[in-house]
Amino acid sequence: MFRTIRLATEGEVARLTFARPKVHNAFNAEMIGELAQAFDLVKTDASVRVVVLTGEGKSFCAGADINWMREIVNYSYEQNLSESLQLAEALHKLYSLPKPTVAMVNGTAIGGGNGFLSACDIAVASDEAQFGLSEVKIGLVPAAISPFVIRKIGESKAREYFLTGKRITAQKAYEIGLVNQVVPPFYLRDTVDELVRLLLTSGPEALASCKELIFQVPQMSLEEVKEFTARMIANLRVSEEGQEGMASFLEKRKPKWIK
Repeated sequence: MFRTIRLATEGEVARLTFARPKVHNAFNAEMIGELAQAFDLVKTDASVRVVVLTGEGKSFCAGADINWMREIVNYSYEQNLSESLQLAEALHKLYSLPKPTVAMVNGTAIGGGNGFLSACDIAVASDEAQFGLSEVKIGLVPAAISPFVIRKIGESKAREYFLTGKRITAQKAYEIGLVNQVVPPFYLRDTVDELVRLLLTSGPEALASCKELIFQVPQMSLEEVKEFTARMIANLRVSEEGQEGMASFLEKRKPKWIK
Protein backbone atom coordinates (compact mmCIF):
# COMPACT_ATOMS: atom_id res chain seq x y z
CA MET A 1 0.00 0.00 0.00
CA PHE A 2 2.87 2.39 0.80
CA ARG A 3 6.19 3.00 -0.95
CA THR A 4 8.05 5.27 1.50
CA ILE A 5 6.84 3.95 4.85
CA ARG A 6 5.84 0.62 6.39
CA LEU A 7 2.78 0.08 8.57
CA ALA A 8 2.58 -3.20 10.47
CA THR A 9 0.12 -4.16 13.18
CA GLU A 10 1.20 -6.55 15.92
CA GLY A 11 -1.77 -7.27 18.14
CA GLU A 12 -2.83 -3.93 19.60
CA VAL A 13 0.32 -2.11 18.47
CA ALA A 14 0.81 -0.35 15.13
CA ARG A 15 4.46 0.03 14.13
CA LEU A 16 4.99 2.81 11.59
CA THR A 17 8.45 2.96 10.01
CA PHE A 18 10.09 5.59 7.81
CA ALA A 19 11.36 3.33 5.02
CA ARG A 20 13.81 5.30 2.89
CA PRO A 21 17.09 4.19 4.51
CA LYS A 22 19.23 5.04 1.46
CA VAL A 23 18.47 8.73 2.06
CA HIS A 24 18.41 8.41 5.86
CA ASN A 25 14.59 8.39 5.82
CA ALA A 26 14.41 11.95 4.56
CA PHE A 27 10.85 12.88 3.65
CA ASN A 28 9.39 14.20 0.42
CA ALA A 29 5.87 15.03 -0.72
CA GLU A 30 5.07 11.36 -1.28
CA MET A 31 6.16 10.35 2.22
CA ILE A 32 4.22 13.20 3.82
CA GLY A 33 1.09 12.07 1.99
CA GLU A 34 1.59 8.45 2.98
CA LEU A 35 2.20 9.39 6.61
CA ALA A 36 -1.06 11.36 6.69
CA GLN A 37 -2.89 8.31 5.30
CA ALA A 38 -1.26 6.02 7.84
CA PHE A 39 -2.20 8.29 10.76
CA ASP A 40 -5.82 8.24 9.54
CA LEU A 41 -5.74 4.44 9.32
CA VAL A 42 -4.44 3.87 12.85
CA LYS A 43 -6.85 6.45 14.22
CA THR A 44 -9.88 4.60 12.86
CA ASP A 45 -8.59 1.06 13.53
CA ALA A 46 -10.31 0.05 16.76
CA SER A 47 -7.86 -2.84 17.25
CA VAL A 48 -4.89 -0.44 17.50
CA ARG A 49 -4.26 0.98 20.96
CA VAL A 50 -0.63 2.20 20.75
CA VAL A 51 1.44 3.54 17.84
CA VAL A 52 5.24 3.26 17.61
CA LEU A 53 7.09 5.47 15.10
CA THR A 54 10.67 4.66 14.07
CA GLY A 55 13.12 4.67 11.16
CA GLU A 56 14.62 1.90 9.06
CA GLY A 57 18.40 1.57 9.07
CA LYS A 58 20.77 3.88 10.93
CA SER A 59 18.67 7.07 10.94
CA PHE A 60 15.31 8.09 12.37
CA CYS A 61 14.57 10.87 9.87
CA ALA A 62 17.00 13.30 8.26
CA GLY A 63 14.39 15.95 7.51
CA ALA A 64 13.54 17.07 3.98
CA ASP A 65 14.95 15.07 1.07
CA ILE A 66 17.63 17.05 -0.78
CA ASN A 67 16.23 15.95 -4.16
CA TRP A 68 12.81 17.23 -3.14
CA MET A 69 14.45 20.49 -2.06
CA ARG A 70 15.95 20.83 -5.56
CA GLU A 71 12.39 20.78 -6.90
CA ILE A 72 11.11 23.19 -4.25
CA VAL A 73 13.65 25.81 -5.32
CA ASN A 74 11.59 26.29 -8.49
CA TYR A 75 8.16 26.21 -6.83
CA SER A 76 5.87 29.20 -6.76
CA TYR A 77 4.65 30.66 -3.47
CA GLU A 78 1.32 28.85 -3.93
CA GLN A 79 3.04 25.48 -4.49
CA ASN A 80 5.27 26.00 -1.45
CA LEU A 81 2.27 26.96 0.67
CA SER A 82 0.35 23.86 -0.41
CA GLU A 83 3.15 21.45 0.45
CA SER A 84 3.95 23.22 3.71
CA LEU A 85 0.32 22.91 4.74
CA GLN A 86 0.43 19.19 3.94
CA LEU A 87 3.39 18.72 6.29
CA ALA A 88 1.69 20.78 9.00
CA GLU A 89 -1.46 18.68 8.61
CA ALA A 90 0.46 15.39 8.85
CA LEU A 91 2.19 16.55 12.03
CA HIS A 92 -1.10 17.68 13.53
CA LYS A 93 -2.70 14.31 12.76
CA LEU A 94 0.11 12.56 14.62
CA TYR A 95 -0.02 14.99 17.54
CA SER A 96 -3.79 14.73 17.91
CA LEU A 97 -4.14 10.94 17.60
CA PRO A 98 -6.42 9.77 20.44
CA LYS A 99 -4.01 6.89 21.09
CA PRO A 100 -0.59 6.91 22.78
CA THR A 101 2.30 7.43 20.37
CA VAL A 102 5.91 6.48 21.07
CA ALA A 103 8.87 7.62 18.95
CA MET A 104 11.63 5.00 18.90
CA VAL A 105 14.50 7.24 17.81
CA ASN A 106 16.98 4.74 16.43
CA GLY A 107 19.39 7.30 14.96
CA THR A 108 19.86 10.79 13.57
CA ALA A 109 16.91 13.19 13.57
CA ILE A 110 17.47 16.41 11.66
CA GLY A 111 15.08 19.29 10.96
CA GLY A 112 11.61 17.94 10.30
CA GLY A 113 12.55 14.62 11.84
CA ASN A 114 12.44 16.39 15.19
CA GLY A 115 8.91 17.49 14.39
CA PHE A 116 7.71 13.91 14.09
CA LEU A 117 9.34 12.77 17.32
CA SER A 118 8.08 15.89 19.11
CA ALA A 119 4.53 15.26 17.91
CA CYS A 120 4.65 11.87 19.64
CA ASP A 121 3.63 11.58 23.28
CA ILE A 122 6.86 9.92 24.39
CA ALA A 123 10.27 9.67 22.70
CA VAL A 124 12.93 7.10 23.55
CA ALA A 125 16.29 7.55 21.83
CA SER A 126 19.43 5.55 21.23
CA ASP A 127 22.40 7.15 22.97
CA GLU A 128 24.08 7.21 19.54
CA ALA A 129 21.38 9.43 18.05
CA GLN A 130 22.17 12.99 17.01
CA PHE A 131 19.68 15.82 16.64
CA GLY A 132 19.72 19.10 14.78
CA LEU A 133 17.47 22.09 14.13
CA SER A 134 19.74 23.61 11.54
CA GLU A 135 17.26 25.18 9.10
CA VAL A 136 18.72 28.66 9.65
CA LYS A 137 22.00 27.47 8.11
CA ILE A 138 20.29 27.38 4.71
CA GLY A 139 18.19 30.49 5.22
CA LEU A 140 15.04 28.72 6.40
CA VAL A 141 13.28 28.17 9.73
CA PRO A 142 11.71 25.13 11.48
CA ALA A 143 8.26 26.60 10.89
CA ALA A 144 5.90 23.60 10.53
CA ILE A 145 7.55 21.67 13.36
CA SER A 146 7.89 24.62 15.75
CA PRO A 147 4.54 24.18 17.59
CA PHE A 148 5.53 20.66 18.61
CA VAL A 149 9.24 21.22 19.31
CA ILE A 150 8.55 24.34 21.39
CA ARG A 151 6.00 22.41 23.45
CA LYS A 152 8.71 19.82 24.10
CA ILE A 153 11.71 21.97 24.96
CA GLY A 154 10.21 25.35 25.93
CA GLU A 155 10.87 28.82 24.58
CA SER A 156 14.31 29.31 26.13
CA LYS A 157 15.84 26.19 24.56
CA ALA A 158 13.96 26.77 21.31
CA ARG A 159 15.58 30.19 21.04
CA GLU A 160 19.01 28.66 21.63
CA TYR A 161 18.73 25.79 19.17
CA PHE A 162 16.53 27.39 16.51
CA LEU A 163 18.86 30.39 16.27
CA THR A 164 22.24 28.65 16.47
CA GLY A 165 21.33 25.49 14.57
CA LYS A 166 23.94 23.61 16.57
CA ARG A 167 23.85 19.82 16.85
CA ILE A 168 22.35 18.15 19.90
CA THR A 169 23.65 14.92 21.40
CA ALA A 170 21.26 12.30 22.72
CA GLN A 171 22.16 13.20 26.31
CA LYS A 172 21.57 16.89 25.67
CA ALA A 173 18.27 16.06 23.94
CA TYR A 174 17.23 14.29 27.14
CA GLU A 175 18.37 17.18 29.33
CA ILE A 176 16.35 19.76 27.38
CA GLY A 177 13.26 17.53 27.16
CA LEU A 178 13.35 16.75 23.44
CA VAL A 179 13.33 13.04 24.31
CA ASN A 180 12.10 11.32 27.46
CA GLN A 181 14.68 8.58 27.78
CA VAL A 182 18.07 7.63 26.33
CA VAL A 183 19.34 4.04 26.24
CA PRO A 184 22.09 2.06 24.49
CA PRO A 185 21.00 0.99 20.99
CA PHE A 186 20.78 -2.69 21.93
CA TYR A 187 18.23 -1.83 24.67
CA LEU A 188 16.11 0.49 22.52
CA ARG A 189 13.52 -2.01 21.24
CA ASP A 190 13.16 -3.71 24.63
CA THR A 191 12.75 -0.36 26.39
CA VAL A 192 10.05 0.75 23.95
CA ASP A 193 8.28 -2.63 24.15
CA GLU A 194 8.18 -2.39 27.94
CA LEU A 195 6.75 1.12 27.68
CA VAL A 196 4.12 -0.15 25.24
CA ARG A 197 3.15 -2.94 27.63
CA LEU A 198 2.72 -0.36 30.37
CA LEU A 199 0.49 1.80 28.15
CA LEU A 200 -1.67 -1.20 27.31
CA THR A 201 -2.53 -1.68 30.99
CA SER A 202 -4.42 1.64 30.99
CA GLY A 203 -7.98 2.23 29.79
CA PRO A 204 -8.11 3.24 26.08
CA GLU A 205 -10.75 5.92 26.68
CA ALA A 206 -8.84 7.24 29.69
CA LEU A 207 -5.68 7.57 27.58
CA ALA A 208 -7.55 9.44 24.85
CA SER A 209 -9.05 11.75 27.49
CA CYS A 210 -5.61 12.33 29.01
CA LYS A 211 -4.34 13.52 25.64
CA GLU A 212 -7.32 15.83 25.24
CA LEU A 213 -6.78 17.15 28.77
CA ILE A 214 -3.12 17.95 28.08
CA PHE A 215 -4.02 19.68 24.82
CA GLN A 216 -7.02 21.68 26.02
CA VAL A 217 -6.22 22.78 29.59
CA PRO A 218 -3.24 25.06 28.83
CA GLN A 219 -5.40 27.00 26.35
CA MET A 220 -8.22 27.63 28.84
CA SER A 221 -8.82 30.19 31.54
CA LEU A 222 -9.13 28.98 35.13
CA GLU A 223 -12.87 29.61 34.91
CA GLU A 224 -13.21 27.46 31.77
CA VAL A 225 -11.04 24.70 33.21
CA LYS A 226 -13.39 24.11 36.15
CA GLU A 227 -16.32 23.17 33.93
CA PHE A 228 -14.23 21.27 31.37
CA THR A 229 -12.40 19.07 33.86
CA ALA A 230 -15.47 18.41 36.02
CA ARG A 231 -17.45 17.25 32.99
CA MET A 232 -14.59 15.07 31.77
CA ILE A 233 -14.19 13.12 35.02
CA ALA A 234 -17.97 12.85 35.49
CA ASN A 235 -18.36 11.39 31.99
CA LEU A 236 -15.55 8.91 32.55
CA ARG A 237 -16.92 7.77 35.90
CA VAL A 238 -20.28 6.81 34.39
CA SER A 239 -18.80 5.35 31.19
CA GLU A 240 -18.56 1.60 30.63
CA GLU A 241 -14.76 1.76 30.84
CA GLY A 242 -14.80 3.85 34.01
CA GLN A 243 -17.30 1.54 35.69
CA GLU A 244 -15.20 -1.50 34.72
CA GLY A 245 -12.00 0.14 35.91
CA MET A 246 -13.40 1.08 39.32
CA ALA A 247 -15.05 -2.32 39.73
CA SER A 248 -11.82 -4.17 38.90
CA PHE A 249 -9.92 -2.05 41.42
CA LEU A 250 -12.45 -2.70 44.20
CA GLU A 251 -12.66 -6.40 43.34
CA LYS A 252 -8.86 -6.72 43.15
CA ARG A 253 -8.79 -8.08 39.58
CA LYS A 254 -7.47 -6.96 36.22
CA PRO A 255 -9.79 -4.79 34.09
CA LYS A 256 -11.17 -6.37 30.92
CA TRP A 257 -8.95 -4.29 28.61
CA ILE A 258 -5.85 -6.11 29.88
CA LYS A 259 -5.47 -9.28 27.83
